[in-house]
Amino acid sequence: MRLYNTLTRTVDEFSPREPGQVGMYVCGPTVQDVPHLGHARAVIVPDVLRRYLEWTGLEVLHVRNVTDIEDKIIARAEAEGRMAAAVADHYGRVYDEQIARLGVLPPHIVPRATGHVLEMIELIERLIEVGSAYPAGGDVYFAVRSFPGYGKLSGRSVDDLRAGARVDPDERKRDPLDFALWKAAKPGEPSWRSPWGPGRPGWHIECSAMAVKYLGDGFDIHAGGLDLQFPHHENEIAQLEAASGRQFARWWVHNGLLNIGAEKMSKSVGNIITLAEAIDGHGADVLRLYYLQAHYRSPVEFSEERLVEAGTAYARWLAFLRAVGDIEPSAAGSEPDDARRRFVAAMDDDLSTPQALAVLFDLVSAGNAHLAAGRRAEAAALRGAFTELAAVLGFGLERSERPTSVAPLVELLLELREQARARRDFAAADAIRERLAAAGVVVEDTSEGARWHVGG
Repeated sequence: MRLYNTLTRTVDEFSPREPGQVGMYVCGPTVQDVPHLGHARAVIVPDVLRRYLEWTGLEVLHVRNVTDIEDKIIARAEAEGRMAAAVADHYGRVYDEQIARLGVLPPHIVPRATGHVLEMIELIERLIEVGSAYPAGGDVYFAVRSFPGYGKLSGRSVDDLRAGARVDPDERKRDPLDFALWKAAKPGEPSWRSPWGPGRPGWHIECSAMAVKYLGDGFDIHAGGLDLQFPHHENEIAQLEAASGRQFARWWVHNGLLNIGAEKMSKSVGNIITLAEAIDGHGADVLRLYYLQAHYRSPVEFSEERLVEAGTAYARWLAFLRAVGDIEPSAAGSEPDDARRRFVAAMDDDLSTPQALAVLFDLVSAGNAHLAAGRRAEAAALRGAFTELAAVLGFGLERSERPTSVAPLVELLLELREQARARRDFAAADAIRERLAAAGVVVEDTSEGARWHVGG
């Protein structure tokens, strides 16, 4: 598999540190609010990458952290008149519930920042020891210029950053670019004991400490949104590599952002669509299809029309699966194997999900052609390939169940529709179908009579 590495700015042949095993760290949420639609992409991309690697036979150890202590959480707690821990716990549970609705595989390890403060203190002590950090009045800062490789991930030079830096009123810093590893306690804020007095860790040190605790130095893949590339990921590298002298992560995989107009979807901008609203309105698989139609490194411009189009395309998938039903597949033909080869070629080419989806659409088109020609066993063979490959991309292919409470009513209306068609009253027949569609009941006319289902 060839995978783009932000660190090298090239598409390189991926090979894990340990044969057959992959360690992957994904930057998780700062739990101070409900997740929004933009957060979905940051979990769907590593979810698809993990699923594909596992499908090819690799064993993946997936770690995704939770930032449960940070400035935004403290501000939210003050605004709500609650303790920071209560805010983090509440929104952490909301995040888990909504991400689970997306069908994302749960990480193997979910470390919380507050459970790893000792590891962070040890890392900060090591940085002070090697001269890359310094205490200042209860705070501890990382000395950016002490790490020669600073800027290698983002491609920014220290001198350019220094020239563009605003004047920092904190005279305790030796350089305006230096950033906090440890923050001295303020009245009413959560704090932990440390060699520099009570306080709490800075955001950047959290991920450095937790990633290496569970994956070790030089682990395989660090993933996250492009908005985290600088300064968060840049600082993660600087902290760990300055302390250890060894490589932090080998591959950096950044997904593009969801934009509304010219701005990314963000709570601070106030242009969010909550993840719950999006799933309720369109369905988890439709959101997944919407995102995977674009390459993971490309930005996605929010479009309600594109979401509706994705829903229509997804409905065609479900219609094909319903039409094939439980027919036994034919063992003959090369179409399923050809589809798998094309799928692998697409995914091996820097996780090209648009091309992988094209394989799924081709399978549905070919399957429908077999059905139209009466070759139902051949269509069933393509159904098997389709469901296998769709699962690799994380699609659940849920089939809406018929609510028993309305089933008799729908069946009666369909009988009336058939009677109207028999007497050639097509206007009445169409009106019944349209009214059912408005209520979310989809009617499909087949050679065996009308079939119906709810949604999709």
